[in-house]
Amino acid sequence: MRITRRQFGVSAIGSSIQFARAQEEPALQVERVATGFRFTEGPAWSRGGFLLFSDTPGNRIMKYVPGEQPVVFRENANGATGNAFDAQDRFYTCESHTRRVVRSDRKGEIQVLADRWEGKRLNAPNDIVVRKDGHVYFTDPAFGSQADTRELDFYGVFHIAPKGGLRLIAKPAGRPNGIALSPNGRVLYVTNSDEHNVRAYDVDHDGDAANERVIISGLDGVPDGLRADDKGNLYVATDRISVYDTQNKLIDNLGTPEKPSNCAFGDADLQTLYITARTSLYRARRNVKGALQY
Repeated sequence: MRITRRQFGVSAIGSSIQFARAQEEPALQVERVATGFRFTEGPAWSRGGFLLFSDTPGNRIMKYVPGEQPVVFRENANGATGNAFDAQDRFYTCESHTRRVVRSDRKGEIQVLADRWEGKRLNAPNDIVVRKDGHVYFTDPAFGSQADTRELDFYGVFHIAPKGGLRLIAKPAGRPNGIALSPNGRVLYVTNSDEHNVRAYDVDHDGDAANERVIISGLDGVPDGLRADDKGNLYVATDRISVYDTQNKLIDNLGTPEKPSNCAFGDADLQTLYITARTSLYRARRNVKGALQY
């Protein structure tokens, strides 16, 4: 049965906020674990047991270890937005101010992976995902003042091969935003903020993409980040976190006190969904594991 929308009742108990879903279902706890930021984005879980996320207007990347207070991981982060880790636990970041994608190793040394396409500067890389074999995918829209200084005449979805080399996957009419991979790494998902949909692409062994199609349309609000769990369900950040099954049917809605921007699974068992939402970081326990590519 397709679920179109659920309404939530809210009651605050300490830092935990309870959202009563349908009467026959157990209540789901959404806990605010940190607040006081300007705009949070790009949650990424490290196998080292911590979460990194961006405070984009604050120009910093934060580190959160469960049970502790967040600390600054990187100052002067060049307008960091989307983040990701690879199988070697190297850290990838989309820098909107410098219009580039960078990777840092465990020593903190930063390498620029992409900043130009055919001699022109990228618009403003926004979100990123890395497949377990090292193939990197990122979106390159332009929001707000970024649109005034564009050198490219299109919005792009790009691919970086493990040995380097930038390839253009798609040039959608609307702005691509969030990006994620299926559990087996064979399907790439991209939200489109202007068209209010999610597109899918088949990606092969070499990382090349084909068979572009819209799999979810008519999303409420402005779709942003998304993630998959190990069953293949998609979690899409819009006005809430909307969950779609492998048949692209809406099966759940998870409300948050603030509008979410992105989400990522974490904790030792990968069953905690971390949600970045405006000034805060939230989390909710799930009964399914996240699909990490590494």
